[in-house]
Amino acid sequence: MSTVARASADDGAIIDRWYSALLAADRTELSELLADDVRMKLDDIGVVQTKQDFIASIDEWQGAVTGAAIRHRIEKSENGETTVLACYDFPSNDMLMRETFTIAGGRIVVSTQTAVAQDCSGFSVCVGRRHA
Repeated sequence: MSTVARASADDGAIIDRWYSALLAADRTELSELLADDVRMKLDDIGVVQTKQDFIASIDEWQGAVTGAAIRHRIEKSENGETTVLACYDFPSNDMLMRETFTIAGGRIVVSTQTAVAQDCSGFSVCVGRRHA
């Protein structure tokens, strides 16, 4: 296996862990996945969070994600940057997001999130990538 393919597979595993931990609102796992100097960019609302800001917001997120599911599909992964299409299926609505992760040393160093659509109609995902 080439170094590029191995790096992409490793990044894919980190992305899978990320969405599982996000759905469970698992502070410990999320903290382990994030670099200490991570920048979490929420483009739609013009916010950039630090690791501490993000972890502090998990209590509020935990309430929002109760009863939800997150489905995701990696669109591309190259040079340490992975772009994901993610459907957040909340009990009362769903939202399609494009999220880009920069991964270095097995940790997320930059995450950028942008809304794509107000629903997930037409979104499909490969088997094994659904987190419910």
